[in-house]
Amino acid sequence: METLGLAGPSNAAESIARAAKTAFEASQLIPPEERVRALHEICKELEAAKEDVLMANRRDLEAAQAEVDAGHMSASLLKRLDLTKGDKWDSMLQGVKDVANLPDPTGIVTYASELDDDLELYRVSCPIGVLLVIFEARPEVVINIASLAIKSGNAAILKGGKESNETTRLLSKAIQNALSRTSIPSTYIQAIQTRAEVSALLQLDQYIDLVIPRGSNSLVRSIQNSTRIPVMGHADGLCSVYLDASADLEKAVRVVLDSKTDYPAACNAAETLVVHESLLSTIWPAVAKALLAADVQLLCDPPTLSALSSFSHALANLSTHVHPAPPDAYSTEHLSLTLSVRATSSLADAMRFINAHSSHHTDCIVTEDSAAAAAFCRGVDSAGTFVNASTRFADGFRYGFGTEVGISTGRIHARGPVGLEGLVTYKYMLKSGGAQGHVVGEFGPGEGKKRYKHRQIEAHSVPFLA
Repeated sequence: METLGLAGPSNAAESIARAAKTAFEASQLIPPEERVRALHEICKELEAAKEDVLMANRRDLEAAQAEVDAGHMSASLLKRLDLTKGDKWDSMLQGVKDVANLPDPTGIVTYASELDDDLELYRVSCPIGVLLVIFEARPEVVINIASLAIKSGNAAILKGGKESNETTRLLSKAIQNALSRTSIPSTYIQAIQTRAEVSALLQLDQYIDLVIPRGSNSLVRSIQNSTRIPVMGHADGLCSVYLDASADLEKAVRVVLDSKTDYPAACNAAETLVVHESLLSTIWPAVAKALLAADVQLLCDPPTLSALSSFSHALANLSTHVHPAPPDAYSTEHLSLTLSVRATSSLADAMRFINAHSSHHTDCIVTEDSAAAAAFCRGVDSAGTFVNASTRFADGFRYGFGTEVGISTGRIHARGPVGLEGLVTYKYMLKSGGAQGHVVGEFGPGEGKKRYKHRQIEAHSVPFLA
């Protein structure tokens, strides 16, 4: 994606942002039950519009295929665009229903303290505000984000890639049609079409509270470098699987194969395999055989490459699918049936290598050693550290979040798959029940001054909000 410009905000973009902020502020007094009703209305509207949406998606796919054939678009991006593949449509609708059924993430008391007689302080979860979500392909993201935003009380402005314009337009129309049957303003969820609008919106920090980019490294880096607004997301999905010295053969084959081949274009697909050197003549050839049978290209360092040469009689397509790893192999997000492979001498060396080359998204160890598993989970600095389980489990739907707004590799506010909890912040509410109210001047170390009690109190709700 091109670098986004820093041009001043256009009148159109400012109107969109202002409308979103106004809708957000108006929605804060709408009861949570109405947000749930809105989600069910969206499901109904999508079912009614399914034929038209899928027809639009086919038009987008045809145009995208022409771009792939011309060398202007990657095949992995094309795969993400297809809304008709497998059970994607049904999963999208189920995600909305699952979000509707989740507990309301707002209004939760996470801290309560009595500062003085009749002076109580509460920390309460609340929405973030207006979200600007920018993504490439994957038109179902429109529905994922909209459902999470509505349920968590946030307004959202959505920008899909130009390759999904037709599909995005109809999905957005369905959302607004559904909202028009509720008390939530129809401008609560808006969609934009052009990069110029994005460039303008990125300057409007007085209206937009959080930017969430989902897509390629270049997209995310461009967004991060083009705005003062906080950005939540990840630039790469460089996930790895480490086969420990104690790895079980069957688990190794199953976990590696699924991590790489289940959906190679996903950000949670494995891009690097790290193999303990004691396995080079045992488990590694068996894993390689399974990968080669699945048409995976292997980019190997000298030890893993040498180990396979002695098994050439048993490995099909060895000459066409096994290659020496180029220098950038371990820092490349392949997003295809290509896997970089490296041997290592110890668990400590594997963790150092992963921490140096991983994008801190999701990394897995295959091991039968509980001490090694514990060390890996603590020592690898990633949003997800798994034991004997495919990296493909790193997903909001699979975690039980209903769906996800994205995956964050940051360390502040939200990390890993970001569901409802990642879309709320908190505010402090303080109320005096004293006959004359409370003032700070009454407190202090001097004679006759009050002392703060700071006594923690049990509270599941804020009494004066009930």
